[in-house]
Amino acid sequence: MRADKLVKTAVAALEDVKAKDIVVLDVKKMTSLFDKVIIASADSSRQSKALSSRLQERVKAIGARIHGVEGEQSGEWVLVDLGAVVVHIMQPATRQYYNLEELWTPAQRKRRRGTARSEV
Repeated sequence: MRADKLVKTAVAALEDVKAKDIVVLDVKKMTSLFDKVIIASADSSRQSKALSSRLQERVKAIGARIHGVEGEQSGEWVLVDLGAVVVHIMQPATRQYYNLEELWTPAQRKRRRGTARSEV
């Protein structure tokens, strides 16, 4: 499955459940493990779990594989591994503390429509 299709599906699923500050980073020049990183914020652990659930439903619906899910129990930080795309759903305090955007700083970002920011 192409990473671009996974990204579009993931962002749409996150927007469905009102994720905030969605960022898509292209990191394929920085690592060989995956091509894209998506980071999104959720207002509560309940919303984090709902975002993860919707994301997984949508990904399965297009025939893609979910390689793993971590952190759903607490909902503070949920990681969904889609292979070429890794999705982080975080509560704002956790997102600010770990600052994954800074970790992937060399990746250039470009604003995307709506609430999402994307890198091309």
